[in-house]
Amino acid sequence: MTHVSMNSLSYQQCINSRCNASYASDEVLFKCTQCGNLLDAAYHWDQIPIPKSMNFFEARWNTPGRSPAASLDFSGVWRFRELLPFVPEQDMVTVGEGRTLLQQADRLAAELGMKAGHLFLQYEGFNPSGSFKDNGMSAAFSMARKLGRSRVACASTGNTSASMALYAAAASTADRPVQAIVFVGSGKIAFGKLSQALNFGALTLQIDGDFDDCMKRVQEAADTLNLYVMNSVNPYRLEGQKTIMYRVLEGLNWEIPDWIIVPGGNLGNSSAFGKAWMELRQLGLVRKVPRLAILNAAGADTLYDLVNNKKLRWNNGCVDEQIVQDTYTAMDHQGYKAHTIASAIEIGRPVNLHKALRALDVMNGVVREVDDDMIRDHMAMVGRFGFGCEPASAASVAGLHLLREEQIIGPDERVVCILTGHQLKDPNATVEYHNPAPHTPHRRYTNSPIKVPNDLNAICRLIESNTPSPGSNA
Repeated sequence: MTHVSMNSLSYQQCINSRCNASYASDEVLFKCTQCGNLLDAAYHWDQIPIPKSMNFFEARWNTPGRSPAASLDFSGVWRFRELLPFVPEQDMVTVGEGRTLLQQADRLAAELGMKAGHLFLQYEGFNPSGSFKDNGMSAAFSMARKLGRSRVACASTGNTSASMALYAAAASTADRPVQAIVFVGSGKIAFGKLSQALNFGALTLQIDGDFDDCMKRVQEAADTLNLYVMNSVNPYRLEGQKTIMYRVLEGLNWEIPDWIIVPGGNLGNSSAFGKAWMELRQLGLVRKVPRLAILNAAGADTLYDLVNNKKLRWNNGCVDEQIVQDTYTAMDHQGYKAHTIASAIEIGRPVNLHKALRALDVMNGVVREVDDDMIRDHMAMVGRFGFGCEPASAASVAGLHLLREEQIIGPDERVVCILTGHQLKDPNATVEYHNPAPHTPHRRYTNSPIKVPNDLNAICRLIESNTPSPGSNA
């Protein structure tokens, strides 16, 4: 059965190839009513004027003035609006998201046994709320505006709530305020992120449970109160996150990297990345697709377990649901709760599991897990060699280190690690790393404050004794 309006450029489609049901783009659905699977934002590409090359989008950086078109071109999401044509320009919401940096990280590359010029960090911490989520919120709020929705909600471990609250405040007007409602689990949110949600005015509900409990409750509340859900179960939020890959390409002068490495929590980014490359290849804008590595934290490793231990695969959309259900049933019986220092990926039941399996298929991907000690060390390593990031971001760099040791990634392959959030999102984790408790195992990059007398000579001696020699990688 199909519900598509052929007058629209976009529609929603079930990702299950055995179902393939379609719905109009303005139907508020977060799963297929026929089979219960996730939905994609889909397009009638033959009706859309697509540029012949990606260079077309680069020219928009130089759009002058303060016109509506200039505001959209300033956005690292809407600059690529021909590749996510689900709302008219007048409904596009932007607060300047996507002005990010692809950093060539040669000192970090040397530490990981990579050749110079082959490791890049895509730093999404430059977004207005400090994380990659702004890419998706810009898109989701644009659909909310098109639909006339004024109450939005999310379950969050932190970054989603901060971003949603920011966009709700920015999208509000005197005669039409937008209310943001945040569901967080007890003790499961970093203060740096919680402070943002509170400061931007979100109604914040602390649920006695973890993220998975919050995700269940927010969807139930949405059905009861007609709330518009802003988690990545919303297919339009993932459309905004596709643009991270477009900007990676732009940062590499439109040359395709060999690997994209990304942390995996709710699996929205990895799902969006797979869709981005799938569409670019379909449209003839790229000739090949990079490989994908998704990194779970060891304390939140559902995808790792399903893919590597239980051999779950995309199988052209015909996912073996029994494997998934048996795994979740076992988790319930064991009282399993995800736990990791990387709170942004502390998720046991990722809602985008099926789309992530598709991304792994499209991008010939792998899944690995890294423990909290590895995450801490690599967070400090990123900081030592040029950038800061929150713990979840460091999972991507730790994953590169692991894949180098496994000889899956070679020293001369071109690798992009996605740094998903700013280091000040979770400053407690950083301070704790550099001020370890007594008897803590050795941490290679610890940089503890040093007590020194209030005496100039003593201060100078200490500085001189701690000055790195030229050529060192300190």
